Amino acid sequence: MLPRTSPVGRRHLVRCLVVLLVLSAPVGIAAAESVRGAAGTVVVGADETVGDVEAVAGTIVIRGTVTGDVAGTAGTIHVTESGRVGGSVEAAAGTVRIDGTVDGSVNVGAGSLDVTETARIGGDLDAGAGYASIDGRIGGDVSVGAETVVLGPNARVAGDFEYDAETLTRDPGATVGGAVVENGTRGSASGGSGVLGSVVGAVYELLANLLLGVILLLAFPDFSAGVASRVGAAPLRTGGAGLLTLVGVPLVLLLVAVTLVGLPLAVVGAVAFAGLVWAGLVYGQYAVGVRMLSAVGREHRWLALVVGVGGVAVLGAVPVLGGLLELGVLLLGLGALAVGIRQAYRRHRGGRTERQAAPDEGFEDAPTT
Repeated sequence: MLPRTSPVGRRHLVRCLVVLLVLSAPVGIAAAESVRGAAGTVVVGADETVGDVEAVAGTIVIRGTVTGDVAGTAGTIHVTESGRVGGSVEAAAGTVRIDGTVDGSVNVGAGSLDVTETARIGGDLDAGAGYASIDGRIGGDVSVGAETVVLGPNARVAGDFEYDAETLTRDPGATVGGAVVENGTRGSASGGSGVLGSVVGAVYELLANLLLGVILLLAFPDFSAGVASRVGAAPLRTGGAGLLTLVGVPLVLLLVAVTLVGLPLAVVGAVAFAGLVWAGLVYGQYAVGVRMLSAVGREHRWLALVVGVGGVAVLGAVPVLGGLLELGVLLLGLGALAVGIRQAYRRHRGGRTERQAAPDEGFEDAPTT
């Protein structure tokens, strides 16, 4: 959920999107020149030495030597133990695994990142991932944003270690030469700075959601009222539509992204969908506020926005139950938003069809001479 993302997490997300956009332009020629082996797979063999590798593929495997940089978008990117990259690695992938040597820096956005005990990275490691495991040697600084970060027993970080994670597991054998930084604030997660960071993040989320809610209510007053009405009238159906949207749209974008022509469209679609999810969350909170005021016999859209956003923020802080509540609110708001957009599109399309048919009908009814 975008409003809750910390400054470190937002920076990683933006960087990942930039990597995708940069790669989408030259990839047609690069992929045609670089593909080795089966279609959809780019392989630099153990006995091969190439310059730069730039590709979009299902899998990118570096077993040999790349004297330049590796830049790619793929399902899996793997620098094997025998592989060596003389430059840097810039990648967006489902899985990134580094067993070999990268003389430069590593900058990746991935679902899963694994820097194993045999890995050697000469420069900085900058990553955004769902899960990140670091057990090799890093010659520079590490900046990582992930749900879970693991520092293994063989991890050796020469510089600072900055992280933004729900869970950090650090083996006693891991060493960090510089400072350990959480959420951009020096100090441990259990210290006062960690608490301050959490408070600032919660306030930021609250204000951001309120601001977006004000914009939506001012720009689309009738549509916003319809969204709240749909949530109250058919919550189960609306929540089901939200679940279908939350799961279905990313799958469609993934199918579009596997084609070279569709990759730029998928990137734009992903950014638009992220905004749609945020708007859905705020609409869900607004609908909750409307229902709460309705229960006490009051109607006031601005008060409903404040009550809904503030109430969900407070209850969302409750462990486990808070997360389930926020998910439910998101599904309701996203479903009502998706249904509203679909109905608006149908009305617009129906009106356009009637306008196009009108001249034909008039011509047929005209008297003949």
